[in-house]
Amino acid sequence: MKQRIAYLHTLAHTKLMKLRNYPFDLHNGADEEMKTRLKRYVCRSHYFSLHYWAQRITDEVLDGLQELADQCRLVEQFKEMKAGEMMNAVAGVKSEQRQVLHTACRDIFSAEPCHAAATDQAVRELGRLRDFLAGLDSGEICNEKGEQFTCLLHVGIGGSDLGPRSVYEALKAFGRSGRRVCFISNVDPDDAAAVLRGVDLSRALVCVVSKSGTTLETLTNEKLISQAYAAAGLESRKHFIAVTGLRSPMDDPDRYLRSFYMFDYIGGRYSTTSMVGMVTLGFYLGYDQALDFLRGAARVDYEAENPDVRTNQPLLLAMLGIWNHSYLDMSTVAVLPYSQALHRFPAHLQQCDMESNGKSINRAGDVIEHMSGPVVWGEPGTNGQHAFYQLLHQGTEVVPCEFIGFRRSQYEEDILVDGTSSQQKLVANLLAQSTALACGRRSDNPNTFFPGNRPNSILLGERLTPEVMGALLAFYEAKIVFQGFSWNINSFDQEGVQLGKVLATRLLEEMKSAERKGQSLEREILKTAEMV
Repeated sequence: MKQRIAYLHTLAHTKLMKLRNYPFDLHNGADEEMKTRLKRYVCRSHYFSLHYWAQRITDEVLDGLQELADQCRLVEQFKEMKAGEMMNAVAGVKSEQRQVLHTACRDIFSAEPCHAAATDQAVRELGRLRDFLAGLDSGEICNEKGEQFTCLLHVGIGGSDLGPRSVYEALKAFGRSGRRVCFISNVDPDDAAAVLRGVDLSRALVCVVSKSGTTLETLTNEKLISQAYAAAGLESRKHFIAVTGLRSPMDDPDRYLRSFYMFDYIGGRYSTTSMVGMVTLGFYLGYDQALDFLRGAARVDYEAENPDVRTNQPLLLAMLGIWNHSYLDMSTVAVLPYSQALHRFPAHLQQCDMESNGKSINRAGDVIEHMSGPVVWGEPGTNGQHAFYQLLHQGTEVVPCEFIGFRRSQYEEDILVDGTSSQQKLVANLLAQSTALACGRRSDNPNTFFPGNRPNSILLGERLTPEVMGALLAFYEAKIVFQGFSWNINSFDQEGVQLGKVLATRLLEEMKSAERKGQSLEREILKTAEMV
C-alpha cells in the first residue's frame, strides 16, 4: 500500500501551526487591501467561481495548505481511487476491503476511462435504462389499461434516498411534462401513508432501492406499498422495479418488472450517479438531460485531478475547511444555498460528509490524534436569514459558511420591484451576508456590535441546470474525499450506523416476546443493552 499519512505528520503541519496564531483579520483591512483580496482570492472553473476573500487566510497560509496537500498526496490518492485502488479498507482489522469507484459511473464520456471494467458496467446499465425509458415513452411498457406511467415512487433510505431526492428537487424546473416523482424513506408508516394518498397507483411505477436487498426500512415500506396495490386490485409485479446488487434477494424477475444494478464499489451516499439516482432522474428528466447531469459530474472529476490548490476548486474548498476545522478549531460548517431548488442539498451533504468523515480511527486502525469531520448543516437563504443567522453573526460559536448562488434563476420568470429583480435581490442578500459575517460592524452599543471575522466562501454559478447540478454534486463529493485523505481516515464505510441496526433487530424480537408475555418494554430494553 502506498504511503498515506494524516496532516499532522507532515512538515507543512508545523508551518501551519505557527500561522494559526495569526489568522488574517478580516475587518481591519484597508479598502485597497480588501479590493486586492477580492480580485486575488477567487478561483474560476467552467461551471463556478469560488470567492474566498472572506476566509482568514493569506498567501503564506495558502502556500502551507498547498504543501500539506502535496505531502498528504491528496490528488494522487484521488487518482488512485478513480483507478481502482482498495480505498475502503482499514489495515490490520476486518473491514469491507472494497474499491471506491462512484466516479466510474460518469467516466463514460472519456476515451480512456480510469477504470475500464467499472465504466463498462456503467455503460451497460445506462443502455438498459435507455431502452426501458424508450419503452415507457413508446407505450410498450404501460399499465394494465394501456396507459402511460406518470409517477414514480422512489423507495429507499439514507444514500438511496437523500442524494436522488436532493437532485430531483433541484431540477424540478427541467422535468418532462406529465411526470413527477414521490419519495418514501422513513419506516414511520405516516410517511408512506401521506405519499400514497396523493398518488394514482394505477399510473405509478415503484422503484425500490437497496444494494443488499435486505434493508429493513426499505423492505418494510415495499410490503406496505404492495399491500396498497393489492387493495386497489393491481398486480405489483407490473409496477415495481428494483435497483439492487447483482444476485441480491431483490434481483428477482418474478417480483419486478425490471431490475437495474449497482455494484459493491459504489457506496450509498456516493451512489446518485449510479442507477440509484439515474433511474429516477431518467424517468423525470428524460435520458438526454440525465446524461447532461453525468457530464457535469465527469468534468469536475477531471478538474479535481489538478494538483494546484489555487486552481482546483474542490481541493481548495477542502483545504480551506481543513484550515478552519483542524487549525482554527471551528467544529461545524454551514452550507447555505441561495436557491430554493437546493433546499434538500444540505441534508444530502450532511450525510455524505458526516457518514464519510465522522471516524475516530485512521486507516491503520489506530485511534486518531486530531478532530475528524465537522458537523455539517444548513438551509436555503434567504429564509435562513430570518432563522439562525443571528447566531452566525453574533453568537459565541463561530461557524464557517459555504454560500452557493446563481446569477440567473431556473425558470427565469421574474419581475422588477423598485428597479431590481427578485433574483438580483437574492444574490444581493447572499453577498451582503458574506460581507457582514466577514467584516462585522463596530459600535459603542454592544447590542449592535458585530464581531466579524466569521470565515465564509461563495460558490457562484450562472444557472442551476442538470449539467451544473452534476458538477455541484461531484464538487462536494471530491471535497469530502480530499478532507478524509487529509485526516487519513476511511471515508467509505459506515460502521457507525450498524450497531443501532443490530440492536433494533434484537429489540423487535424482544418486543414481540414481551407482548406475548405481557412484560414491560423497559425490561426488554435493559436486556438488549446487556447484549451489546
